[in-house]
Amino acid sequence: MTTTANPFKQRKYPFVFALSVLLLTVAVFFLTKNAAVSRLLVGDGTSFSDDDLDSAMMKWELCRGPTAVDYIPCLDDFAAIKKLKSRKHMEAQERHCPDPNPKCLAPLPTGYKLPVPWPKSRDMSFLYSQIWYDNVPHPKLVEFKKVQNWVHKSGDYFVFPGGGTQFKDEFIEKVFQCIFKPKSMQIVLLDFSFVHLLCTLPTIKWGKHVRVVLDVGCGVASFGGYLLDKNVITMSFAPRDVHEAQIQFALERGIPATLSVIGTRKLTFPDDAYDLIHCARCRVQWDKDGGKPLLELNRILRPGGFFIWSATPVYLKDETHRNVWNAMVALTESMCWKIVAKTVDASGIGLVIYQKPVSYSCYEQRKDNRPPLCDHKQSLNSSWYVLLTNCISRLPVDSNRNWPKRWPQRLNSKPPSLSTKPDAEEAFNNTKHWLVLVSEVYREGLGLNWSSIRNVMDMNAGYGGFAAALINQPVWVMNVIPIDAQDTLSVIFDRGLIGIYHDWCESFNTYPRTYDLLHSNLLFANLTRRCNIRDVAVEMDRILRPGGYVLIQDTMEMINKLSPILHSLHWSINVYRHQFLVGQKGFWRPSVTDIEH
Repeated sequence: MTTTANPFKQRKYPFVFALSVLLLTVAVFFLTKNAAVSRLLVGDGTSFSDDDLDSAMMKWELCRGPTAVDYIPCLDDFAAIKKLKSRKHMEAQERHCPDPNPKCLAPLPTGYKLPVPWPKSRDMSFLYSQIWYDNVPHPKLVEFKKVQNWVHKSGDYFVFPGGGTQFKDEFIEKVFQCIFKPKSMQIVLLDFSFVHLLCTLPTIKWGKHVRVVLDVGCGVASFGGYLLDKNVITMSFAPRDVHEAQIQFALERGIPATLSVIGTRKLTFPDDAYDLIHCARCRVQWDKDGGKPLLELNRILRPGGFFIWSATPVYLKDETHRNVWNAMVALTESMCWKIVAKTVDASGIGLVIYQKPVSYSCYEQRKDNRPPLCDHKQSLNSSWYVLLTNCISRLPVDSNRNWPKRWPQRLNSKPPSLSTKPDAEEAFNNTKHWLVLVSEVYREGLGLNWSSIRNVMDMNAGYGGFAAALINQPVWVMNVIPIDAQDTLSVIFDRGLIGIYHDWCESFNTYPRTYDLLHSNLLFANLTRRCNIRDVAVEMDRILRPGGYVLIQDTMEMINKLSPILHSLHWSINVYRHQFLVGQKGFWRPSVTDIEH
């Protein structure tokens, strides 16, 4: 009869012992790992190092190619751009997103440093402002704009004389002293540039009546930067073009800006959003295609709002410029815009100021119904990838509610665009919740270094409560309304804040390393039904500066999904109260030895 050999009698116990040690080691490893994960789930505020979770489970590579450092996936899909049938309408500067989303990480510029802190990046006196050259190493703009005195390279810095404009400092002060005078229209002729012609504005209380401004073709956004001191918040935008990284300069300085273009599609803003729109030498052909670009401005301009235009057709008298001016006159008259002021300064540079109507009376009196009124008020969230129209956007139903209260009352007063549903007003009035949360938790309890934070993004902004709670802090907030969320962007603009529509399944229109803090409140549940949470994490890593933070309030299910991904990116992670995840991005990047230059 066969019997089972006893391994101890056969002196095979060393093998058994070794096997036991191996099994014990594996068990200890998994128990240790599970303990770390359990600690993460408990949310005791403990930070985690590389040993706590297995980062090797996720491999990362650097983006490659000559534009990798400044990679913007939906603006740098060169394969899609090459396939375009036309580029006559700025199609190449519009969004063309790769499919699938890229999984690579944007490398850091050589010598990258923590940004120059606010307000030195945009000096409050505007006599001298600067940023690190290595952070935005694009000297081409210096050459392009040397005549206009926008920016110079000085040692390790880019320097913005006079705040980064072509206008002298004492002149700018005179401009705004003039604007702030309370009486009627003033025309002042000085031997300076065209901006002082803003003194021709009628009785407009900057920072009170006019709070939210759009600057088209903004350069390095110094117009918007200067208005910050006047309690005016400006959304500055320009395309990614031959001037190279203008918007990146603006954001590095801590001034609100985004990449956009008036091409074939609507701008990603709601109807009747801006109190004033400014265009100085922005080179947009407003009368093109039957006036579609100007009709788009009319859509997003608040009834009674102003459009300030300074361009060569306003003041040059050769045949070419006269023809453009005459076309502009015909178009604006057909749109019922009235000229508030038109003047030329002593140096021959001119400016015209238009005002949008507040009622349908002028439209009804037109002999020729061209351009026609749009069939209906545009539906919510309908400017995302929507073609421009050649019709006049309809006015709000209640003409008496076109303009919010003056700033700062409009921040917390009932917005004109707020839904009449009872739950909408209740949700909007929940401002005390955000004030308490920001003051007692966000600012005091989460360990964020707020002195290093200037550019803030709320990835799921709702009614803008987070931004409103930060209104007295030296930060600005880009309020993002996801396209699959309730559309509350009009409410945000009515409150005197700025924002934009976006789909977080795609990349955002900004350069890498342009935000200091990304805030998210219950964003990911809906989002993960449509796209991979890892893709969103890669995008957050792309747009966040080294040293910057993510602050996420969500369910523990979502936090548990995000945490290992962020950890694999070598971010430090803390979880608080089973609902707040705080991550801080470091300077880590994958190996750079194989980057193609």
